[in-house]
Formats: sequence, C-alpha cells, structure tokens
Amino acid sequence: MSTTPAGLRAVPDLPAIAPAELLDQVAAFVSRFSVFPDRHTAPMLALWYAHTHAVQHFYTTPRLILDSAEPGSGKTRVLEVAQYLVRKPEMTISITTAAIFRMLCDGPVTLLFDEIDAVFSPKGGGNNEDLRGLLNSGYKRSATVSRCVGDASRMKVERFPVFAPVALAGIAGAMPATITTRAITVHMRRRAPHERAEAFRERRVENEATPLREQLAAWLDRVGEDELVGAEPVMPEQVTDRAAEVWEPLLAIADLAGGHWPDTARAAAVHFVGQATETGTSVGTRLLADLRALFTAHEAERMATSDIIGRLCADEEAGWADLDGRPLDARRLARELARYGVRPGPLRIGGHVTKGYHVDGALSDAFARYLPPAAEAAPAGAVTAVTAVTPQVRGVTDPDRVTAASVTPPVEPPPDAPPERAAVTDAAVTPRSSVTPLTRHVTAVTDVTATDGGAR
Repeated sequence: MSTTPAGLRAVPDLPAIAPAELLDQVAAFVSRFSVFPDRHTAPMLALWYAHTHAVQHFYTTPRLILDSAEPGSGKTRVLEVAQYLVRKPEMTISITTAAIFRMLCDGPVTLLFDEIDAVFSPKGGGNNEDLRGLLNSGYKRSATVSRCVGDASRMKVERFPVFAPVALAGIAGAMPATITTRAITVHMRRRAPHERAEAFRERRVENEATPLREQLAAWLDRVGEDELVGAEPVMPEQVTDRAAEVWEPLLAIADLAGGHWPDTARAAAVHFVGQATETGTSVGTRLLADLRALFTAHEAERMATSDIIGRLCADEEAGWADLDGRPLDARRLARELARYGVRPGPLRIGGHVTKGYHVDGALSDAFARYLPPAAEAAPAGAVTAVTAVTPQVRGVTDPDRVTAASVTPPVEPPPDAPPERAAVTDAAVTPRSSVTPLTRHVTAVTDVTATDGGAR
C-alpha cells in the first residue's frame, strides 16, 4: 500500500548529470519536435528554459518571442514542449491582466502566451495598454504595477509584483516595439517538404521531459545563490546596452555550465542581436539607413529634398513609394527626421537656393547613434568607382572586366612590341593608330540608363 500522501507525486532519485551535458540533452529534446530556422535556436531555448528555474537570482528576465509570417509554422508546438521544461508554467491564449496580477502575487510563474497577435492587433480592438505595461515592466525585478483595490471608503493602493519570465507566440508584425526590444525573437517558418519533426504526444513528452526539468531545477537551486547572484558575464562586442541586459541571464548560465556552452551561447547572442538590428524596429531607423546608403552611393555631402525623395521612391524594394498608402513626401520626411534632431536647411545647388539636408552635423550624429557601423571600406587595391564617364556607371573590380556606359574601343599595340596589360584608371581611353574589335578586350558591357548623375 502506498504511503505517499494524496495529491503528491513521488519523484525518484535521479542520477547527477554534468550541467553541460544536461543543457545538451534539453537542446536535443526540443529539436525532436520542431524544425528551427537556424542552429542557434535550440541552444538558446535550452538556456532560456534553464533561466526560468533561476529567475529569482537575476535582475532581468528576457522575453521570448516566437513569430512567423504565416500560421502553421510551429510556434504553438514550441510552447507545448516548453510547458514541460520551464518552472511553474501557465499556458494561455486569453487571460486578463487582473488574473496575471493575482497569479504573480504567489511568486513568479512562467507565462506562455499563444496567439498574442490577436491581443495587440489593431483589428482586435480594446485597450491593451495594461497588458503591454505589465509585460514591459515585468522584465525587471524591481518593477511593480500599482492599482486601486477595494471599494468606496475602503479603497487603497496595492503594488503588484510583475517580475516573471514570459514567452509570446503570434503572427509577425503585431508586437509592440517596447516588448520586442526586451526580447529574443525567433522567426519560425513552415516546414519544407523534406523536413521532418517527431509527432507530439503529450503523455510521452511529459514523461521524457520531467527528468530534464527536475535536473535543471536541482542544479540551479544548488548553485544559483552562490554562482548567479551578481554575475557579470563578458559580452561579445556586438552585444551592448539593452541587448546585453537581455542576454545576461542566459550567458551567466552558459558560463556556469562550462564545456562548449560559453562559446555556443555567445554565438547565439551575436546571431539574434544582429538579426534584430537588420530587421529594424521603426520607420525612422529604416529611413536613416536608406539615407546613409544614398549619401554614400552618391558620395554627396548635401542633397536637395526633392532629389532625396525622388531617389528613395524610385527604389521599388525600399517601399517609400507606398508608405501607409501614399508616397513619401517632404513633410513626412521632415517629420520622421525631426525625431532625431535632423531638420532641413537652405542649400545652394547649381546657382539656385533650395531646401535639403547636409550629412554633417545632426544627420551624421543620428547615423552614429541609431544605426550599426557602416560596412568597412574596400581594400586599397580595389577599384570602386569610375569617373569621367556618362552619368551612370558601375564600379570596376577586375582589370580584365570593364563595366561602363560608354567605352572608346581599345587598340592593339604595334606589331614589334609585346602586348601590355595596363591598370584601368578611367573609362575613357585615347585610341592609337589601329582599332581592333571591342570584344577582343572588353568582356562585359553593362547597358545603364542615365538618370540623375550618381553611381548606382
């Protein structure tokens, strides 16, 4: 007859597993049921699940976002598996902010929130500022949310602790930027026909995941107080400011685990931070990036507003010709840049005074503050531009491949002199006495339509 009290479950003694091996097993386990978009996702998830068992030792808890372009991309499956690996899971599709407040009063839970796009989508309606504020403030330990509770004369202010790990899954594009900047985002994709994942069977997953979850909890309960409180892991140089705050708990656990995990975790941090930077978070940062590329391509220090708008809108892939249903205009350009302290001023171009922007000053300062460093310059020996030719030209990168809009045919050297190969310094070549067919020396000629006099 069993002596275990009703409602309790006997947990067998588990053999100790080296921390690095334990994290390897967790990463391998989650990879059985999902096809991830890259090699960094499974290790990151293993570290994120582990941090939920030690969240009380950290100042921040990064949000985990699983998004996708289309439904059926495996976001929910990740949460279904996660609920058997994280500490005190609460998996939900719809929950009120008040209910979350009360759950967190009993201590941190791990909130697994599916279909979050329906909550924050403008089509969903309603006021979700309370939930957004909770998710934002709950990212840091010290945060509380104050609410009036009680009725009439017994009304009083109560401060609710909201610090808790949160994973959010939904269609891409609906998440507020204030949440995404506090998160690690995985862009899930539908499985290709040749990709396979193990079928999800709840009972089997629970039975196999339970020992892993209990090992994570036992390991981090045993060493967390001594090893994780106040940990300051070394960050890769690409991971700074808010991103460093986000990754600090995960890198601290990776360093504690040892083995390959310190390197694996830092490679994942660089990957996800770089991915977030490329994706961008606002129209303003996209505009700054395209402006920097425009000034660089034209080697210009100043440019009229009309030229900027014309060139941006001419790029069909950039989307400036259809911005919120209408093309970018001078007023919208000025409004977006004003947020960064950049304003148009008078310029004298071709003897005429017009309004435009100068790259020096506020604009270059905005580039430095809000954009990643520009790509390094080409090696000194490379030819990157061709001058003194018709308006549109491509750069020359190979002495034997000349790309230009117009080239005077090269000539053959005199019969008694050996042929020479001279470096290409200009697209215009002065002919000698005899002319050979153009195809003898020119292997590629690009037909470029002249537009505005700048390099493409």
